[in-house]
Amino acid sequence: MAKPPKTPRSKPLLRETDAPLRGRARRPRDPRQPQLPLDPMPERIEPALALLVDRPPVGPEWAFEIKWDGYRLAVHVELDGVRIITRGGHDWTPRFPAIAEAAKAFGTTIILDGEAVVLDEQGRSDFGALQKALGGRGGKRSASEAIFYAFDILYFDGHDLTRMDLEERRQILEGLIDAEGTIRLSEEIDGDGVDLLAGACELGLEGIVAKRRGAPYTPGRNGDWRKIKCVQSESFMVVGYEPSATARGGIGSLLLAARRGHDWVYVGNVGTGFKEQDTLYLRKTLDKLKTKRPPVVAEGKGIVFAQPTLIAEIEFRGWTSDQKLRHASYKGLREVQDNAAVFDLNSDAIFANGQGRRA
Repeated sequence: MAKPPKTPRSKPLLRETDAPLRGRARRPRDPRQPQLPLDPMPERIEPALALLVDRPPVGPEWAFEIKWDGYRLAVHVELDGVRIITRGGHDWTPRFPAIAEAAKAFGTTIILDGEAVVLDEQGRSDFGALQKALGGRGGKRSASEAIFYAFDILYFDGHDLTRMDLEERRQILEGLIDAEGTIRLSEEIDGDGVDLLAGACELGLEGIVAKRRGAPYTPGRNGDWRKIKCVQSESFMVVGYEPSATARGGIGSLLLAARRGHDWVYVGNVGTGFKEQDTLYLRKTLDKLKTKRPPVVAEGKGIVFAQPTLIAEIEFRGWTSDQKLRHASYKGLREVQDNAAVFDLNSDAIFANGQGRRA
């Protein structure tokens, strides 16, 4: 395991401990924060997105956090209530009642950016457990066990904070959120990015996120936020399956596609990671979505093509030279409303460094 950085403020990520990973404020809020003019509270702020890279950036201008494996959400605390908005702009307030109730305690107008997760016994975010808590794809359950890790604050007490740099926004955020509870701080972690990534991978985490300290909050993917993963995990559209007479549920593998502009592009298949209940549900659902008009060009034995409707979260180890996924494994289905997360092939960047980006 990587050695912890020599600093008196080292964080739980790189310590040998059985306690769950937790966040805590690094310093009290500075009361000398500049007085900003009052701004109308926006209905929605398009989220800033992290660029997938293969190694952590270097330099004092970068701050690091744990990468949480859950659902990206914006929590809007307004004078007349709370709204919880998905990355794609859908209102999921009823799906996260505990987070909504906790948000009411702020007592002023706020927009928090963060991730809803369900933690395992070691304090690691578990995407499958979150999906189960929500009742699976199309489920109607409320994930009362989910907690919210806030990693940014975009609006506070009548002020738009997006034009402030990250370090100033974090100072405000750290003064508002306690270490415990349903809404927690996604803590900045001290140390070298390479060591932090090694520690995250050894602890079984998804990876880390690097953010430029002096940058304002900018929607989209401009490189100010970067994600570095231990194992790559992205969302792809399911466009069919190869049947199997021996596999449970009758599915040998799923055919996967990514976006390229307005088109779907076949990126390979996945035949591992399924539980029996997964394959039974997938076979039943995909058979209802059968189409005689293949959405992609793909070859295989007895392929059953399906309308592009189901979005699967897939772990993989990289890309082949012909732009197919390597060593893919199925993690679960995402909600249709989160369609914005489907992987987008960027041919100018993805195969120059073996990486890619989400839509």
